[in-house]
Amino acid sequence: MFSANTYQSRRNRLKKDLKSGLALFLGNNDVGMNYAGNTYHFRQDSNFLYFFGIDKPGLAAVVDIDNDREIIFGDDLTVEDVVWMGAMPALKSLAAEVGVSEKLPFKRLINFVKKARRAGQTIHFLPPYRHDNMLLLKDMMNIVPKKQKASASAAFIRAVVAQRAHKSAEEIAEMERAVDISGAMHIAAMQRAREGQVEAELAGMVEGMAVSTGGNLSYPVILSVNGQILHNHYHGNILKRGQMVLGDFGAETAMHYAGDITRTFPVGRKFTPKQKDIYQIVLDAEVNAIKSLRPGVTYKEVHLNAARQMAEGLKALGLMQGNLDDAVAQGAHALFFPHGLGHMIGLDVHDMEDLGEQYVGYSDSVQRSSQFGTAYLRLGRALEPGFVLTVEPGLYFIPQLIDQWRRKKMFPEFINYKKVAQYRHFGGVRIEDNVLITDNGHRILGKPIPKTVEEVEGLRS
Repeated sequence: MFSANTYQSRRNRLKKDLKSGLALFLGNNDVGMNYAGNTYHFRQDSNFLYFFGIDKPGLAAVVDIDNDREIIFGDDLTVEDVVWMGAMPALKSLAAEVGVSEKLPFKRLINFVKKARRAGQTIHFLPPYRHDNMLLLKDMMNIVPKKQKASASAAFIRAVVAQRAHKSAEEIAEMERAVDISGAMHIAAMQRAREGQVEAELAGMVEGMAVSTGGNLSYPVILSVNGQILHNHYHGNILKRGQMVLGDFGAETAMHYAGDITRTFPVGRKFTPKQKDIYQIVLDAEVNAIKSLRPGVTYKEVHLNAARQMAEGLKALGLMQGNLDDAVAQGAHALFFPHGLGHMIGLDVHDMEDLGEQYVGYSDSVQRSSQFGTAYLRLGRALEPGFVLTVEPGLYFIPQLIDQWRRKKMFPEFINYKKVAQYRHFGGVRIEDNVLITDNGHRILGKPIPKTVEEVEGLRS
């Protein structure tokens, strides 16, 4: 946990921003994998962590602005619980550590909220994403689950985003730790990958490294020779010379702050000439995108500039052609770059995604595109000091997408399909770092993680 003052300050600002009503926080519960007693690894709700800090299941909390009360609802362990789980601090003690003096049994939550509703209080709640909390909300608010997301408090969402989007010094220090662990995981993968290995050997190694630091993975490992599959969690392929491994994985610290790093490297000791060409295009785009980051710049603009730069590199190789400004404006580049340049990162790897990207990544002045490729950009708004975001350009050769576009005769003036056919089994390249927006520019978080051709080939040797 951070200090009690940190959580009190966050809640005090929330009260000031919301002005009135009752803010409801639903923590997460244990979830059974195949039966109730065999649970998945517990992960607390990030908004509950941010404002109340207690990393235990079976909790909820309210900030009653109108009556100046802060209450944590939960139950202490029974003797039977202690037999199986061991002794834990009393909830009253945990509440005091985050600056909350009032604690009530969990069973009183429903009636507490119903009574507040009857008294005419506005009940602010966030969009639920777990089904047990959806059912709990139904009992408290009489809103069926399918209507709860639309009924969530926009004022509450905006107030949470306004705080969580700007990382404090203590949060940044925690994220540096996450990135450094993530970097060590990537260096180990680049050093230890060998021809004839199964991907799962490397995936298991890096997952073990994350867990061994006292935290966990911040998201399931992506590690594959089929890097053209953007979120590829299959690890059954055997590494062969002439292929590349795309590794996209990161560590989550014990306090649940995330790292999100991607590196791509050859199975052999060196990139082939074709691999090196594509890799360098992506690397140059990533480096230049990072250089352009500063307050006031819209990330949508940075994304489109990266797309334009990579299109130039593809044109030099004969894969694209024609007027590239028109090509990017019309979305032809998305055959090779079908995702966004990056997203916010913090307590969630896609920070606050459960609250809605229209609140987190966009604004009244920057709207989300509906165009294929750019539509997947999770962050488009103007950058502000304290934002931490990912920069992750990539180039991919997806056979099914290539076939579909060619069959539909899409953008023949911009895409040289005959040349593209020569790269059909190339795979994909993505390179990613985590960057803090400072008052005057930016700073890449963590110790440098090798990414130049020479650095990567040095590790492979």
